[in-house]
Amino acid sequence: MVGDSIRRGKSQRGPESREGFREVPIEQVRGFWDGRPCNIRHSQRQVGTREYFDEVEERKYFVEPHIKDFACFERWRGKKVLEIGCGIGTDTINFARHGARVTAVELSEESLEIARTRAGVYELGGAIEFYGGNAEALAEFVPAEAYDLVYSFGVIHHTPHPERVLEQIRRYVEPGSCVKIMVYNRRSWKVLWIVLAYGKGRFWRIKRLIAENSEAETGCPVTYTYTRKEIRELMEAHGFKVEDIRTEHVFPYRIADYVQYRYVKVWYFRCLPRRLFSWFERRCGWHLCVTATVPEPGLEV
Repeated sequence: MVGDSIRRGKSQRGPESREGFREVPIEQVRGFWDGRPCNIRHSQRQVGTREYFDEVEERKYFVEPHIKDFACFERWRGKKVLEIGCGIGTDTINFARHGARVTAVELSEESLEIARTRAGVYELGGAIEFYGGNAEALAEFVPAEAYDLVYSFGVIHHTPHPERVLEQIRRYVEPGSCVKIMVYNRRSWKVLWIVLAYGKGRFWRIKRLIAENSEAETGCPVTYTYTRKEIRELMEAHGFKVEDIRTEHVFPYRIADYVQYRYVKVWYFRCLPRRLFSWFERRCGWHLCVTATVPEPGLEV
C-alpha cells in the first residue's frame, strides 16, 4: 500500500452547514486522503526510504517554516503529546525526536501506514503509539488520559463536525494542558486567489470553491474556514482559554514550477521586500495557528 500511495496520486451550525459539509460521510473524507495523503509528493524518491522521508521533511518546513515555532517540538521533551491527524508523520517524528511520548491518531489508513513505516525508519517506534480512526469519536478507540499537549495541524477543518473533535479533546486534557490547532483563515490571500482564479469572481460560491481547491488534490469533500473571532468563540465554547492566535503562511511560489521541485516566486511576491511579505503573511495568511490552555475549574474562559 505504501508504494501504491504515490502512484495514485461558537455556533455548532455555521454558514458552511448550508453547503452540505455536515452531511458528508466520514468514509468519503477517508477516501479522499487515502487517495493522496498530505505531502505524499514532497519527494520523488522511493516512498518509505529514509531519503524519501528526509526530503519530505526538508520541503515541508522550507515551505511552512512557521510550523516549528508553533509546535515548539523541543518544549515537549519528556511530556505526553496527543496528535490528532498525524498524516504521514512529519510533525509526529519531530515530537518523538525531541523526546516526547507521542500518541498519533489518523483517519487515513494509507497515511497511517506510511507514518508507521517512517517511525521504523528513524527507530522511533518505541516513542509513538499509532491509532487509526475518526477523531469525532476519539474516545471509542484511544484510551482517555490527560496529555500535556493536544496538537492538530490542519485537520479539524476537514472533518464534517469540527465541534465534535473539540468535545472529544476535552477528555484528554486537564488544567494546565495546552492545545494547539491550525485551521484555515477565511480572510486570507488564498481565499481571494481561489475565488478569482478558480471561481471567476463568483463570491456567492465561496465555501464550495474553497473546499474544492483548498488542497493540492482538488475536490476535498470538507473544508471549513474561520475568522479569528469564529475560531476563538468555538474554542471558548468548549472550555478552552485562547492564549494566542497567529496568522501565518502565504504560498509565494508559481505552482507549475513548484510541482517540478523548483522554487520560483510569482512576480508580485518577488517584488516584495522580506519585511513587507512577513507583514502581509501576518494579516492575510492561510493558517490560523491557535494556542489555548485548559483553565482551572471555576475560572471563566
